[in-house]
Amino acid sequence: MRSLGERVELLKVIAHPVRIKILEELMKGVKCVSDFEEFLEISQPNVSQHLTLLRRHGIIDFYVDGRLKCYFLVDPVIPDIIEILKKDYIEEFPAPACCPVTKKGIYPGARKH
Repeated sequence: MRSLGERVELLKVIAHPVRIKILEELMKGVKCVSDFEEFLEISQPNVSQHLTLLRRHGIIDFYVDGRLKCYFLVDPVIPDIIEILKKDYIEEFPAPACCPVTKKGIYPGARKH
């Protein structure tokens, strides 16, 4: 089981649009660097930097097939996290009627964020 610090670090590592897209693709199966270059429309060195970071944190790994590096997902929590991020929530939680401790006060309604 991951410690709280390890869970926070995992979220920090995957919290980048390119890395989320990489992980979504790896959920579909093994991909080579050239597959990512085409899909992400970024340079090979940039793709490699993201893949290296994900690999260094044990989220993905690779095997070599001739001159190709083929990457695959190894961390089983990633599909769950990605699915939660994709989920469309329609409503917010309802506001409490009053303070649960003092039983006083009234929620003023919508606030500016």
